[in-house]
Amino acid sequence: MAESYHERTVEGWIWDENVQPFMALLARYVSYDFDGTDWQVVELGLEATDDEHPDRWYSYPLVGSSHHLDVHLAKAVGGHEVSVRVVGTTDPELLLRADTLIAAFATGLVV
Repeated sequence: MAESYHERTVEGWIWDENVQPFMALLARYVSYDFDGTDWQVVELGLEATDDEHPDRWYSYPLVGSSHHLDVHLAKAVGGHEVSVRVVGTTDPELLLRADTLIAAFATGLVV
């Protein structure tokens, strides 16, 4: 049975200094106003994460007027990378945008 776009997950990793701009841009694509309070919550949630342990990932919902995404994040212990999994992509364009953001923010690009 073929996967629907709702069932698809986009994943990869980004540099830790790119988490905030990644979240802000992804939020914009779902029409969610990601502000300083959101960032503080995500930043605190990331502190105790470990990408090698599935039960130590942090999840943050981005619920906008057009889409609902769950962004799962976990830091690489001893590194500067953050693993990212975006779940709930509902259309091909949003799936491509999420995947492109992950690829761009893994290059060292900082906005």
